[in-house]
Amino acid sequence: MRWSRFYLFTTREVPSDAEVVSHQLMVRAGMIRKLAAGIYSYLPLGWRSVMKMMEIVRREMDAAGAVELLMPAVQPAELWQESGRWDVFGDLLLRMKDRNQRDFCFGPTHEEVVTDIVRRDVKSYRQLPLNLYQIQNKFRDEIRPRFGLMRGREFFMKDAYSFDATPAGLDEVYEAMRLAYCRVFEDCQLEYSMVEAESGAIGGSASHEFMVLAETGEDAVVSCPSCGYAANVDKAETRGLSASETGSPVEMEEVATPGMTTVAAVTKMLEVTPERLVKTLIYDTEEEPVAVLVRGDREVNEFKLAAHLGVQHLKMAGNELVERTTGAPVGFAGPVGLPEDLRLIADESVRELTNFVCGANKADAHLTGVNWHRDVDLSEFADLLLVGGGDPCPRCDGTLELYRGIEVGHIFKLGTKYSEAMGSTFLDESGDSQPMIMGCYGLGIGRTVAAAVEQNHDEDGIIWPRPLAPYEVALLALNPNDSEVVRTADDLYRQLTERGVEVLYDDRNERPGVKFKDADLIGLPIRLVVGSKSLADDKVELSLRRDREKNPVPVAEAVAKVLQLLENLQ
Repeated sequence: MRWSRFYLFTTREVPSDAEVVSHQLMVRAGMIRKLAAGIYSYLPLGWRSVMKMMEIVRREMDAAGAVELLMPAVQPAELWQESGRWDVFGDLLLRMKDRNQRDFCFGPTHEEVVTDIVRRDVKSYRQLPLNLYQIQNKFRDEIRPRFGLMRGREFFMKDAYSFDATPAGLDEVYEAMRLAYCRVFEDCQLEYSMVEAESGAIGGSASHEFMVLAETGEDAVVSCPSCGYAANVDKAETRGLSASETGSPVEMEEVATPGMTTVAAVTKMLEVTPERLVKTLIYDTEEEPVAVLVRGDREVNEFKLAAHLGVQHLKMAGNELVERTTGAPVGFAGPVGLPEDLRLIADESVRELTNFVCGANKADAHLTGVNWHRDVDLSEFADLLLVGGGDPCPRCDGTLELYRGIEVGHIFKLGTKYSEAMGSTFLDESGDSQPMIMGCYGLGIGRTVAAAVEQNHDEDGIIWPRPLAPYEVALLALNPNDSEVVRTADDLYRQLTERGVEVLYDDRNERPGVKFKDADLIGLPIRLVVGSKSLADDKVELSLRRDREKNPVPVAEAVAKVLQLLENLQ
């Protein structure tokens, strides 16, 4: 493609709302353009990378035995009400009414629709298993869309859904899809990791996330280098934290702590370490308030807490509810003397503590020398800890390491969550009706392309891995007014194109510096430069974007050298 005939407009300005590198570079490189918050147009250069990502996904899905279809983006409320998710999804669901005032939504996912399709057609175990997938637009009304394609509201997603007659059948297809996802990210030449994850609003008994590793990733992941255990911090477990300075109980004492509402302030004043302080956090749920205890140096994992409580909605209580529940302003709540009807749960990290510090349930006061059983009658403990780097591995004697990642894929064992709710059943070998056993497999298309940019860039622009590069070769004619330069560049463009090489030919009447800057920004894997100076020696300049080492090659050998480099970039 000749640049002069292509729709491509780069910019040197960094968008004011672009917080991450992929957002900045994809806008500057003319790949995407913002239409509204979290909604982007894919411009021609960006769309080429997205289409390449789709081709890779389709190839691996087809090889794994999945069959492609396309379902409507707009879905009737009745299906979501049938599954029970119309209210669960809350404000993430973009709701609308048609002219007859019937409720619809713009689908954020398609479990309900695909279950409705299959339940109408499949009646016997002989028709199973099935695995259906699509690549389609989704919409989730994120409260704070950001990071460009990384957390937009409208986005492209590959979602697949499997239906089996037995749990063993689900295990088999789940493994096949896991391997297919691994091949997808390997085909994209991305560094990735698969980790255990929470199932969230999708539901199910087990799930795994696929993370592209990047310092700018918004997800935190822990892994053990000794045994290979890896999990999103929302799901991660630890072996348990040992208590320090245990000893014989001392007398409980109330001490004045005026204005000391933070762990740092209290522990500094009382000359204790944060791990010797027990925080009391009040949470509000759709059922009742609950008090949660955790060590002062750690945080509560709210995903674990919600799962332990069996609730859908969980949030930190506001000032008014805290005072009404504990009798104290925020920062001074404690487990001693709380109302008997208030459910009290402690993280396992505080179980062995003795003589600890906590709030006194009155303003400007804390208690020291507090001990379980004597001062607090507590019997409910659970793993509620937000795990971090340096914690003990739950599977071996190793230590967990923390790193950042970008979630690009998520697979779920749904079980019968949707089939039971929506009556998607089949007759087994005995003629008995059974709910179908389902799996769900999502992969972010645009998100993976953006993650590739996060993992492959430098201060001058993108460095595309060949499989996702919008074009393979940037051909630059540096002196468009020089007939010999134009003739040579045109001839190389023709020869490369005839051999199936994807070439973006910069034939613009621009200064060499502009062309070099744009080539660095766009980041195509190979650069072929034709200029008057090198042609005087019957040579052109060949380089890789990744190292930009300039290599003069004879014009007659240029095409063969490019083909060789492309082969090495496979």
